[in-house]
Amino acid sequence: MNRNVISIRGLLSILFLLLAGLLAPASGFADDEERATALFAGGCFWCVEEAFDAVDGVVATTSGFAGGHVENPSYEQVVAGGTGHYESVLVEYDPAQVSYEELLYAFWRNVDPLDGGGQFCDRGDHYRAAIFAGSEDEYRAARASKEELEQSGRFEEPIATEILDRSTFYPAEEYHQNYYQKNPLRYRFYVTSCRRYARLDQVWGDEARPGKN
Repeated sequence: MNRNVISIRGLLSILFLLLAGLLAPASGFADDEERATALFAGGCFWCVEEAFDAVDGVVATTSGFAGGHVENPSYEQVVAGGTGHYESVLVEYDPAQVSYEELLYAFWRNVDPLDGGGQFCDRGDHYRAAIFAGSEDEYRAARASKEELEQSGRFEEPIATEILDRSTFYPAEEYHQNYYQKNPLRYRFYVTSCRRYARLDQVWGDEARPGKN
């Protein structure tokens, strides 16, 4: 193939990427310093991504692993057990649009807080629900939200969801990212057969899955 053709295609590709960046919808941030992050575990990270993507003010979500002692674990290592990691989701958000307390509200209503052995049909330590607090303010807010639920009288069983110190977050493999968008039919089959939504409706009633489609 003619090298000039290759060069032209390369230049066109670069030009396209530059234009795409210029024409992409604005994120609403002047710079990264205006973003904040929060870290949650709520069972299958595909589902936790879907839950937080529906919250106004959330900019991005990333599936991954946190809470363990193995560096850069693979999905296969985590699900095999022994790494100490939880399937987790890093939530990037705009504090001017949504508060950490509002993220906590959404978190609770997307998990079964009474289940300490996993979440829904997914069993095992790596599927447990947890809030990873990254500061004293986050810890106080998380603790207050849990105590409010404990004192509400709505649950006869103790709340099993943990509040842990935030640890290093390792992103999962690319095929896990935005799985519910990239594989909608498979995702719907999974989430229905796992009875995640059904259990959330049972636990939370009309409050279940705020922002749901």
